[in-house]
Amino acid sequence: MGANTSEPTSFRTPRTRSNQSPRTPASHLSPSPSTSESNPTTAAYTNTSSYTKDTSWGTSLSCQSSLSSLRQSLSENPHIYDITEIRTATNNFLAKRYSSTSSSAVSAAACWRCNLRGRDTVVFQRKFRRKIQTSQLKERLSIICRSNHMSIIKLLGASISGDHIYLVYEFIQGSNLVECLRNPRNPSYTVLSTWISRMQIATDLAHGLDYVHNNTGLNLSIVHNHIKSSSIIVTEPSFNAKICHFGTAQLRRETDDIETLETGSSKRETKIEGGNASFRELKRYDSGDRHFEGLRDYMSPEFRSSGSVTQKSDVFAFGVVILELLSGEEPLKYRYDKETGDFLRTSVIDTAMAATAEGREGLRQWVDRRMNDSFPVEVAEKLIQLALDCVHVDPDNRPDMGRVAGKISKLYLESRIWLENVKVPTGISVSLAPR
Repeated sequence: MGANTSEPTSFRTPRTRSNQSPRTPASHLSPSPSTSESNPTTAAYTNTSSYTKDTSWGTSLSCQSSLSSLRQSLSENPHIYDITEIRTATNNFLAKRYSSTSSSAVSAAACWRCNLRGRDTVVFQRKFRRKIQTSQLKERLSIICRSNHMSIIKLLGASISGDHIYLVYEFIQGSNLVECLRNPRNPSYTVLSTWISRMQIATDLAHGLDYVHNNTGLNLSIVHNHIKSSSIIVTEPSFNAKICHFGTAQLRRETDDIETLETGSSKRETKIEGGNASFRELKRYDSGDRHFEGLRDYMSPEFRSSGSVTQKSDVFAFGVVILELLSGEEPLKYRYDKETGDFLRTSVIDTAMAATAEGREGLRQWVDRRMNDSFPVEVAEKLIQLALDCVHVDPDNRPDMGRVAGKISKLYLESRIWLENVKVPTGISVSLAPR
């Protein structure tokens, strides 16, 4: 598990991946048939009365064991760790901090990889935006930890000490998206050298964020508020993506509305169905105390002007990540102009818009050339346009993540069809164009 500059890095040594075929789509996109459907013989055997009679006791124990393992794997019972446990696991916070070698990300939190209650974890130290009581922390943890999704790194629990909260997440072996795209030791190399590997990441991210916004089953509008490439872990060998820091914004109270006697601003609460806890919808931060967990590169225009953070702010940040994923470039760069003596600002949004205006050839030049110009142009055009819709200046014109996830899933399937059509026939020597 990692975030910002605190992600594990398994893609440290560049290596050649010649003729590597992309992996199959994630299980949540292409569910496999059941064993009984795929192997009728086996199904018939397991349904015989004699087999059931001989193995009923063992099967019962096996089912109980499986259910027990499932319950343990789910994060429905979050841990409230005593601060002494955290101190012991981190050698009183003197243990070496977990960090990435990527120079593209700026560390925003101290974190340590350690073992807590027999689990490999990563502990993040965060400062509270506003203080939270232990009882309220338990309520919020019990809500957030009900959620489970393959594209989201699990929150296991938390601890409070003074002005800090220590968030405990499961450890995931992988590397952050920043380092996958821009390894400072070898800028010309990327592990994401195929179109399908990038489509896999885009699909996982879309479905993960759609889950956060619309499908947690909590009857609650949740804002992630930490979407950026340095908070996305890419795992081998399938190049699946996992989103870090789910629940951090709520536990740090980043998304609580602020009420003061001077302004008399109102608080609006969203009740949790079947529970006592509640979250307050964020409408505006105090103008003197704004904070956005993403870098400035991922900030939506409405946040910059008013401090308003909503789900549409997440959609904006997601759009920036997708453009970054397709181009391989940093979201925001500054270039020194010798003639004027000023620094010229260039964003990936501006370059994507300019490339789109130039037509198909402009897009071919804009897409990361380390994919060797081998990608389906029509699919790339649709995905770039979808990302530009996500970064629209007006939040009301940005699509909902449910719609985005649906479109990206369709583009993923089109990419798989394209891949099958461009495969070189075996046993035949032939020169085949990329498209």
